[in-house]
Amino acid sequence: MTARDLDRRDFLAVGGGVAAASLAMAAKPAAALAQAIAAGGAPGRTAGQPMPDGVALPATPPRRKREDSVGFAVVGLGNYALNQMMPRFAEAERAHLAAVVSGNPEKLRRVGDAYGLPADARHSYDSFANIASDKRIDAVYIVVPSGLHAEWAIRAFAAGKHVLCEKPMALSSADCARMIAAARRADRKLMIAYRSHFEPHNVEAMALMKRKAIGQLRLIRTEQSYRMGPTRPSENWRANRALAGGGPLEDYGLYGLQAALYLSGEMPESISATAFRPTGDPRFAEIFAHVGAQLRFPSGAVAQLATSYDSAGTNSVHARGTAGALIMDPATSYSGQKMRLEGAEPRDLSPGDPSVQFARQLDHLADAIRDGAAIRTPGEMGLRDVRLIEAIYASAAAGRTMRLNPDGTMKG
Repeated sequence: MTARDLDRRDFLAVGGGVAAASLAMAAKPAAALAQAIAAGGAPGRTAGQPMPDGVALPATPPRRKREDSVGFAVVGLGNYALNQMMPRFAEAERAHLAAVVSGNPEKLRRVGDAYGLPADARHSYDSFANIASDKRIDAVYIVVPSGLHAEWAIRAFAAGKHVLCEKPMALSSADCARMIAAARRADRKLMIAYRSHFEPHNVEAMALMKRKAIGQLRLIRTEQSYRMGPTRPSENWRANRALAGGGPLEDYGLYGLQAALYLSGEMPESISATAFRPTGDPRFAEIFAHVGAQLRFPSGAVAQLATSYDSAGTNSVHARGTAGALIMDPATSYSGQKMRLEGAEPRDLSPGDPSVQFARQLDHLADAIRDGAAIRTPGEMGLRDVRLIEAIYASAAAGRTMRLNPDGTMKG
């Protein structure tokens, strides 16, 4: 089945960046899972999501390094939060873990004990509003499934807290706009967790491109893919369109979209795209297996993006110009990044340890809160990217190129 085999209404229901009305069309199992996770549980469970496999909790609680350290409440204790982000608080200079929110009491106990959190800093989703009166909490880190980002971010702003929100910012530009409006009403900071903006290889790549180290940019190619194991929407939120949108584009392909934008330094003037969803595969009953897009920039440069949940794993970004090429492979991983500059003087580049991206991201929001520093990855950037995702799905649905305004919205 191809994008053109779907009628427009069904396509929008599958694709990400859809309006609330389109999300309402999701199948009953998807809606049930979304409601259950929002309440902290899942179908058939009353104790919330279980502890993920392979979690290594700290042997001793990490200690604050500065008096002006910013206290974070982490909302959603899934694999990424427990295995990647929360251990990095020990490496941060100006951020510390102040509270956790989960629907699983046993997980709250184990995680809370490991991180030295008092009982009143361990919240269920039902008691989330209590953070409003907790002065130990300055900011909330939203790590729940993507379709729930807007709801919990807006609740955090209502509680008077700053917000660090995982990507994608939300599943529709309308929800992104609501989040930005809520931040402004509350006079609080909103930052999107685009960690590659704090990773040394990608930071150096941005600087090289700005200096035209490969001459005039002509082509960017990005590919982010892996093969999803057997699952179905009722078992895995990433296969559930109410929670994940169209699937690989919002999750993994967003890194390629981001790279195309921060390496080119431009906004596309047009987008053409395709998407594929095979029939009879439970993994892709509600989401796409593959999405591809071509972005044309005002300078004449082109970016070709490919992302998949059903092909051998890769994570690469290639930029080619009139005088050379910049090759990152892996490009945006948690660790192990490699980068090579080709041209008159080819060389491998090792600008730093990729693992610092997590702590630097935390400290960046802390600096914005304490010192008023400008946020490198604000809500407006998240909104821009979701608009481009919407344009990608609209192009694939219509089978034609979509022309764009400078802010990423589609021209009539």
